[in-house]
Amino acid sequence: MNKTIIIQASSRSNGGTNTIVNYIITNSNFDVIDLNTKNIGHYDYEYKNADDDFIDVITKIIENYNTIIFATPVYWYSMSGILKVFFDRISDLLRIHKDLGRKLRGKNMAMISCSNSNDITNGFTLPFSESANYLGMTYLGDIHTWVENDKINNEVAKLIDDFIETIKIAN
Repeated sequence: MNKTIIIQASSRSNGGTNTIVNYIITNSNFDVIDLNTKNIGHYDYEYKNADDDFIDVITKIIENYNTIIFATPVYWYSMSGILKVFFDRISDLLRIHKDLGRKLRGKNMAMISCSNSNDITNGFTLPFSESANYLGMTYLGDIHTWVENDKINNEVAKLIDDFIETIKIAN
């Protein structure tokens, strides 16, 4: 069983974030779920989206992986909308699927952001670290990556390699 999964959360399945994710999976045995290929509706208090893909996806993650890495592009100084919807739906685990939600305790979380330059803003990582804390997960940290002309430069490759080693040690 792979112990680590990357949740790719970009509106472009083959964009810069995917370039980073592909680099990682070439150098690790991590699995990937592309949220852009899933039908996950917005959180609502009446649970009208109970039949979408969220519960199946999150159940697979919780039952099979110890470490969850969120990979998101930076959109308007924040995580992607797709990832925000996914995070909002974790509320389903706190309200109606509590037994499943409790299984997040003790798992690891990490985050990789991606843009076209080394320009991450202060506070970007806060939703990830605080969500991990709230859910009883261990936050392993985060890195900001960038892709220039569809390429990963040596500085970014080294950053990713070091980060992946940290993740592997945690498992």
